[in-house]
Amino acid sequence: MTDESSLIPEEAVAAIGSEFRRAAGTVRKTEFQRWASAVNDLNPLYFDDDFARQMGYREAIAPPMYLPYVTTGISRLNTLNPDGSRGGANESDIRLEKFPRRVAGGEDWTFFHPAYDNDQISSSRTLHDLRPKQGRSGTFVLILWRTVYTRLSADDVEEEVAVSVTTHVARP
Repeated sequence: MTDESSLIPEEAVAAIGSEFRRAAGTVRKTEFQRWASAVNDLNPLYFDDDFARQMGYREAIAPPMYLPYVTTGISRLNTLNPDGSRGGANESDIRLEKFPRRVAGGEDWTFFHPAYDNDQISSSRTLHDLRPKQGRSGTFVLILWRTVYTRLSADDVEEEVAVSVTTHVARP
């Protein structure tokens, strides 16, 4: 494999651990129920407060995969990438001149607590790692983003709701 120092510029390596995006939003029951309906996830935990209470929750909960939409806001169609994606938070700030093409490579999620109507959620996205790899079609770089979702509890303590690590593949 090619020497790592020649693949990833020092400025990019120095950015590992840096925050690239911070955002906040409010969970809205009507919005998460519309989202659940749109993706055909009709779990009664998302729609029926009584059922959710029977299952140990205080009321209906937001679908776990809805969480990113609380803090991402609305995208205009003319700002999306050709594949329909947003392209990641300030991803263009990670300069990898030898690897200009980027595609999604997957996500790993860990959920700690449910989100409820009116929860104030914040997200912090950091560059987690840059990993050069050798594949069948040549060298590429994995860009790993770590996003932590927190909520402010009733006693003004932040608690982690979820963490995601998103992988992007940078190719020549």
